[in-house]
Amino acid sequence: MAEQSRSRRRGRGAIYPYKTKSGVKWRWQLYVPVDPEQPDGDMKRVSGGGFPNDDAADDALRDAITKRKNQEAFAGTAPTVEAFARQWLAGLRLEASTIQGYDKIVRNHIAPQLGSLRVDRLTATRIARHYRELEEHGRRDGANTGKPLSANSVNKVHVVLGAILDAAVDDNRIAQNPARKRRTVKAPTGKQIRSQRPEIVTWTAEELHSFLAWDRDVFDDDLFTLWRVIAYTGMRRSEALALRWSDLDVKSSRISIRRAADVTTRNVAKVTKTGSARVVDIDVVTLEALKAWKATRGSIALAFARADSYVFGNLDGAIRSPNEVGRRWTYRVAAAQKVTPDLKRITLKGLRHTHATLLLELGEHPKVVQERLGHSTITTTMNIYSHVTPTMQRTAIDRLAAHIEGA
Repeated sequence: MAEQSRSRRRGRGAIYPYKTKSGVKWRWQLYVPVDPEQPDGDMKRVSGGGFPNDDAADDALRDAITKRKNQEAFAGTAPTVEAFARQWLAGLRLEASTIQGYDKIVRNHIAPQLGSLRVDRLTATRIARHYRELEEHGRRDGANTGKPLSANSVNKVHVVLGAILDAAVDDNRIAQNPARKRRTVKAPTGKQIRSQRPEIVTWTAEELHSFLAWDRDVFDDDLFTLWRVIAYTGMRRSEALALRWSDLDVKSSRISIRRAADVTTRNVAKVTKTGSARVVDIDVVTLEALKAWKATRGSIALAFARADSYVFGNLDGAIRSPNEVGRRWTYRVAAAQKVTPDLKRITLKGLRHTHATLLLELGEHPKVVQERLGHSTITTTMNIYSHVTPTMQRTAIDRLAAHIEGA
């Protein structure tokens, strides 16, 4: 048999014989795209050898050509973890804030350590070691760089990396998702996450009342009504900032929460966190505060009091920046602590927590709290506010004892 290659047309590959100690063997060769999704991009030569005759090599070449047509990846042509992660992020159809969060995880906790590896070379063992490294010294946010990453944060990395590798399986880049091999890859458990969850800090009814009175009468705060609405409704910061005057039903003393401010894009509203609207009742004093605030806004510009105007819009009528409002809240609490040193420091989200905690301490049914906060399930509400359970039990057992003794 002549030891010469059997050439094919350009792009169809070739087969050729070569000598080994055991005799003549055959090899196939084919040029394929480095990235199967970019057939006109850079090319890479792939081959396979060890075939006993030309027919066997030709069959293998045909299989390789079919694989190329189907845009399947060949060994040595898979993209890096970072490159594929970027492709995955670009194809997501989610809220901008969610994608921004995923991008931050990829940028800080996946790409620096695993980004240069090819997706087909990433093993379960390497992923397991990566999680342990994150737990030991994985923080990458400024002054905290090098400190341990929380169990909750490591779990978020696991969720994102798992989704990226699921997509790699779907794209035929890898045969199996190494992040799903639970015997080797042990992500933080729910118990570990709950044990590290920071304690919720809230105000008592007296502290809340004292702060709001000081904020209105002493600090003379133009954002007083915003703080009161959040404290007396439990709505999220972004939901309060996206309220329009048409959402306020004066006759029934209710507010419809239909949208939320987008923290990633200036002056853009999106759907609420759960994707559904809800209605919350408000007390008479809060309603009067809103009516007075509408008059104030109208005195600045009549357009600010129109039905489609934002209740807490800025002087341009646009949605206030959620981050800016958060900073203003922090400044006001710090100013109040100078007057009342014993006042606890709480975040703006802590004001929402205070609303829920006070309702539960008063014995209100958790279902009511769930509906006011906009949680998707009552389980979420009970898990977050489990610290109130002892108070609820004490009230319940006192009522039960009184009922039995009075029988």
